[in-house]
Amino acid sequence: MDRRHFVKTTGALSILGAAAPFATQLAAAGAAAAQSAPDYKALVCIFLFGGNDANNMLLATDTGSFDRYFRARNTGADPIALMPVGTERTPVGATSPVTGRVAQAATPEAWGGVLPIAPRTAHTTPDGVPRSFAVHPFMPGVQALFAANRLAAVANVGPLVRPITKAQYLARSVPTPANLFSHNDQQSVWQAGAVEGARVGWGGRMGDMLASQNGGASLFTAISTAGNAVFLSGRDIIQYQLSTAALPALVVNGATAASLFGSSSAPAGLREIIQGASANHFMQFDHTAVTARSMASATTLNSAFAAVGTGVAAPPAFVNPITGLTETNSLAVQLQTVARMVASSNTLGAKRQVFFVSLGGWDTHDFQNRNQSANLARVSHALTYFDSVLGSVAGVDRRAQVTTFTASDFSRTLNTNGDGTDHAWGGHHFVSGGAVNGGDLYGAFPTIGVDTAGFVNPDMVSSSGHLIPTTAVDQYAATLGAWFGVGAGDLATIFPNLGQFSRPNLGFV
Repeated sequence: MDRRHFVKTTGALSILGAAAPFATQLAAAGAAAAQSAPDYKALVCIFLFGGNDANNMLLATDTGSFDRYFRARNTGADPIALMPVGTERTPVGATSPVTGRVAQAATPEAWGGVLPIAPRTAHTTPDGVPRSFAVHPFMPGVQALFAANRLAAVANVGPLVRPITKAQYLARSVPTPANLFSHNDQQSVWQAGAVEGARVGWGGRMGDMLASQNGGASLFTAISTAGNAVFLSGRDIIQYQLSTAALPALVVNGATAASLFGSSSAPAGLREIIQGASANHFMQFDHTAVTARSMASATTLNSAFAAVGTGVAAPPAFVNPITGLTETNSLAVQLQTVARMVASSNTLGAKRQVFFVSLGGWDTHDFQNRNQSANLARVSHALTYFDSVLGSVAGVDRRAQVTTFTASDFSRTLNTNGDGTDHAWGGHHFVSGGAVNGGDLYGAFPTIGVDTAGFVNPDMVSSSGHLIPTTAVDQYAATLGAWFGVGAGDLATIFPNLGQFSRPNLGFV
């Protein structure tokens, strides 16, 4: 570690008291490991704000599972059950042979059957029946990436303090994360391991550990195209927020111009005003530090992006499958900015970067067929585009250097409330990239079906369908961190509950 980074680290860890020397040693070890690795790596978090209904994104299609899924969701004023594998699309206005209902543009009958995927590892139900799987009909890009072994699925992920069974949950004999089913709190738990108000996220902590490898580019370690995110907040690292414009860094033009209001000395005066602060006023001091950092780096970053120019292709047109209209896919546009930053990494001297992008609109208590299906199409379109554009950045395939993963508040209930779903717990996620051990499903896929006469779901803790996670967010994140270059000791520091789980690394990357 260089002297400056050592001083910053020891200052940040001083709150640990007697444990600070040990924690500092871990941080130093992480920094040393990073300095010895000459390659470039990036983690990209795609956060789906609102709680994505993963039950309609990744499905078990073996007969028993799909029959119970279909019974739970083929009810209500606007049923949300997807059609079985191999079902032909029913033209709008015609009657579906599967449901007997008239197909509309925003009903599953018009979309055709779910798209099969074939994991390399065999999965069975608890009673030994072979399982099969599929993805939503609007995710052909995800299906293709899975078949190309550049995308993996991770089943039933959620926040956990330690492994828990249905009996333990009902008896309250094992601790669970605070404020389950709360949007703000679970968004924070996913990103930072603590409820709303958390100040340090695990993406930022990984940035702290590895920032020294970036040298003069450490300002660009943690980058968001979706505003401020606790995920990227570190003890030392300050996240850098970008727009999706051609030149994405904000420039204070008056402070950098040759003259201001006709005066050649005014820009310097403006800079002094903006960057001046009293060391006795902590809020002013921090604001000044962030502003000065932004001003110093904006020109450098914009120049690097200008050099990339058209070397990163724009996303292809996105057609909303419900409306048929061509729209801007904001997620794909954010990923274009990430790709341009990856393309600029050599120029900037960055070796390790963590990114945060997001897509909203997943709180589907109502109108789920219309809203979630279009959003899933956006995710599939964006992931396909990102894979393609990373395949040739300045003539170099960078896909093996970038790992992208999804996250969300929580999944949603297996049953329907009539035209949507409500808050739940465990859900499924995708991880993509050239380094991913793709074409496979990781973790234990849960039993599907709500409790009925003669059937009791061992993985569900309410009549609505709250699935108990079988994979912890800590395991999911630690697997990503290990690939990123964070040492085992540092991962245990970042994720203090990790030792409660028998498999801290799930092996999907």
